[in-house]
Amino acid sequence: MRVYACHFCSSPVYPGHGMMFVRNDAKEFRFCRSKCHKAFKQRRNPRKLRWTKAFRKAAGKELAVDSTLTFAQRRNVPVRYNRDLVATTLKAMGRIEEIRQKRERAFYKNRMKGNKERQLALDKKLVENNPELLKMREVELRIKSEKEAAKLAKKAAEDAEMDVSEGEEEEEEEQDVEDMDLSEEEESEDEEEAPKQKIMLRSKARKSKVKF
Repeated sequence: MRVYACHFCSSPVYPGHGMMFVRNDAKEFRFCRSKCHKAFKQRRNPRKLRWTKAFRKAAGKELAVDSTLTFAQRRNVPVRYNRDLVATTLKAMGRIEEIRQKRERAFYKNRMKGNKERQLALDKKLVENNPELLKMREVELRIKSEKEAAKLAKKAAEDAEMDVSEGEEEEEEEQDVEDMDLSEEEESEDEEEAPKQKIMLRSKARKSKVKF
């Protein structure tokens, strides 16, 4: 699988993606998207557009001069196939990619060095020239603290209401349980008295039969 580079912005163009423009002299130009194709047809200079690799390299934002970048250049030299050569080439490609990534990270750290100090100095200068910004910040902080206090008070009130409602529900449940216990006791007493009444009625009936 061969991955081409966009002729305008140098982004990767994978198989089945992008578009190809063939000039009258049979030269091929591959583009990653219609944006690059339109810019190419309008004869725009990629070094003057901030979103292209050419601009970033020209502005010193990316690693442009390094020995690891020369290995990616295309060489139209026919080489006889050799399995050992292919294996060693693949190993070398992986190792070169690791070295390139390390150097790019080191380049980025070196480029970003001192940015925090410069930004802090600019912020101090801005505050010195515009002291009213501090007052605005104090007002914002006070409003924020008031909002947080209101939220906490509202939450505390809701928690108190929840506690009260839970207490009332518990009392109602206890009252229901007591009522159920009383009703069960009354039912048990009625059940105990019922056989006694039956026995008394039977004894009365026997006595009345004996008298007759």
